[in-house]
Amino acid sequence: MTRHKKQKSSQKISNLTNTILSILKKDRNQSFNYKQIASKLGVNDASSRNQIIKKLHALAAQKEIEEFERGKFKAIVTTEYHSGILDLSVKGSGYVICDDFDEDIFIASNNINRALNGDEVEFYVYKRRKRGKMEGEITQVIKRAKSEYVGVIQVHNNYAFVIPDSNKMYKDIFVPINKINKAEDGDKVLVSLEDWPENADSPNGKVLQVLGKPGEHNTEIHSILAEYGLPYEFPHEVENFADTLDTSITAEEIAKRRDMRNVLTFTIDPKDAKDFDDALSFKILDNGLYEIGIHIADVSHYLQEGTILDDEAYERATSVYLVDRVVPMLPEVLSNNACSLRPHEEKYTFSAVFKINNKAEVKEQWFGRTVTYSDARFAYEEAQAIIESKSNNIPQEVSLTGEPYQTSPEITQAVLKLDELAKIMRKRRMNEGAISFDKVEVKFDLDAEANPVGVFFKTTKDANKLIEEFMLLANKKVAEFIGKQSPKKTFIYRVHDEPDVSKLATLQGVVSKFGYKLNFKDRKTTTASLNNLLQEVVGKKEQNLVDTLTIRTMSKAEYTTHNIGHYGLAFDYYSHFTSPIRRYPDVMAHRLLQLYLDGGKSVNEDIYEDKCNHSSNMENLATKAERDSIKYMQIRFMEDHKNEEFLGVISGVTDWGIYVEIISNKCEGMVSVRDIKDDHYVFDEGQYALVGKTTKNMYQLGDEVIVRVKNTDLVKKHLDFNLIGKKEE
Repeated sequence: MTRHKKQKSSQKISNLTNTILSILKKDRNQSFNYKQIASKLGVNDASSRNQIIKKLHALAAQKEIEEFERGKFKAIVTTEYHSGILDLSVKGSGYVICDDFDEDIFIASNNINRALNGDEVEFYVYKRRKRGKMEGEITQVIKRAKSEYVGVIQVHNNYAFVIPDSNKMYKDIFVPINKINKAEDGDKVLVSLEDWPENADSPNGKVLQVLGKPGEHNTEIHSILAEYGLPYEFPHEVENFADTLDTSITAEEIAKRRDMRNVLTFTIDPKDAKDFDDALSFKILDNGLYEIGIHIADVSHYLQEGTILDDEAYERATSVYLVDRVVPMLPEVLSNNACSLRPHEEKYTFSAVFKINNKAEVKEQWFGRTVTYSDARFAYEEAQAIIESKSNNIPQEVSLTGEPYQTSPEITQAVLKLDELAKIMRKRRMNEGAISFDKVEVKFDLDAEANPVGVFFKTTKDANKLIEEFMLLANKKVAEFIGKQSPKKTFIYRVHDEPDVSKLATLQGVVSKFGYKLNFKDRKTTTASLNNLLQEVVGKKEQNLVDTLTIRTMSKAEYTTHNIGHYGLAFDYYSHFTSPIRRYPDVMAHRLLQLYLDGGKSVNEDIYEDKCNHSSNMENLATKAERDSIKYMQIRFMEDHKNEEFLGVISGVTDWGIYVEIISNKCEGMVSVRDIKDDHYVFDEGQYALVGKTTKNMYQLGDEVIVRVKNTDLVKKHLDFNLIGKKEE
């Protein structure tokens, strides 16, 4: 045997006790002989085999393992094992989130044992605590969270490595040269993990798709979608199927529906909307009540269960709204044409029709399939002009046509009355403990090549809130109608749990730095003080930070068949019924509502709970992709502003640096602690600050600072700043 080979073998054998124990513990229900262990270690020389045999007998004598049958050994299991989800940090260590414990379990990087971020893992917890934290070790991966990664490929002579974009993927992926799928050195690719041999430092993979050259706009947008396993086009057979659907409005179908074509009906949407999935109708009744219809595109009329179109819509579960494009849940023939409630067209709709008095109280309700005709289409800005001027004049600057015009007196009257009722409903909701999140949305002005030429903030005005209140009313009343039936029927609810107490305490700690006080004595005081806080920060430098932190204290809203109510809206029953063009749960709600209106029996709860879980997961991935696309566009925007100085707010503090959010455009970047040269700075967790050892100079959460762009990385979606200094008071 050569000296080199001997050296390698002896390295593998040197830590033999731990290695044997980990092999046996990993497959603790299986027994192994010395040959199987040698094979797992990748050694086959006589000396190594003898050492393995000796070590096995020694460990059995020490009662660390047992000889199950002659020559076959098994782990002695005295440890209690748990399972949970691994949340990895950028530094390589992580935490396992597990229902068996009140706190997350810290896992040091050397105890991760090939688990990756988001994986479901098995682990055990040490008897000791380390720095007050419970600590454990991962014993095996139960289920990988994902098997596909986006990264840049480095091609060598007979192999390649893919360096993943995600900073939470701590290993490069080894790709044999025959599996690079024609990728060239430096290409951005989508790679799938195939296996991770025991004795290999990196997992093995194969290139599924070449996405393009890093930094190019389409490459990066496709990379964002690929990273989360989201599609960016429809399979041909799905497109073809959609194109063959009969989308005509027939007398036969109209006869089965409530005909509301002669009632005043209109849509209010963003000015760039293509899919109008909701319309409002308004009629004054002789008894002094108002008949208000919330009409929703009847997607389930076209989307039949068991078809390839329905399977595709279910898999997608949601439309994805990236900065420069929408990846729709349904092909365009449905989303922008047949199902879109376009002006001056008859459409099949699914409606919630209410008789409402002047106090915005619902006196009667009706649910069912309808046919409607939209008399007009408004942008939010146009409806806002009606509300603000209390007249039917639409000025040129907000008009969709670019010309000033006048609406009909009936439409003006309808918009003003709906606005009045919406304000009463909103006030009532707030009094009952709803929380008012009016978070500023960042939007970009894009040129023809999708380059960001400007940033603006989308704000919510009365016209937006008018639509929101009537959509909330429909969603709530549909959920109540089914939720209160006896015997209980399976339905799709949109639920929102109470906030996490520990997160509220963290929020209290942060906002007290800005002089705000919160009272968490009970639900009423909690929501009142959160609403008060969100109102007080409007227009202040810390608004975005406080808004973001407050949203983070909230539980995630999700879909489920188990109704627990909606905390944020202060509703006991809530569903999603009003956006079936872009959300699959709304399609399911329509189908179930119709089934129960027809007297059908309750459906299988377990099947629908699985569908709810899938929908919640896909919504989560879509949200992450949307965030990444905003981050990417912000970095592209900042590339053109490299030598400018910006005023920002410190939005995060860690031991490796401070995060700064620019006030004028909400772009967030990092100042590395290594780049702050005037002192040696140390992280003070209690004060949310970096503190200079000598000068005691402090950079604290919420401080206003001046920064300049140091580096923009479109591939990693990372922005680095140089710190110029604090804003002079």
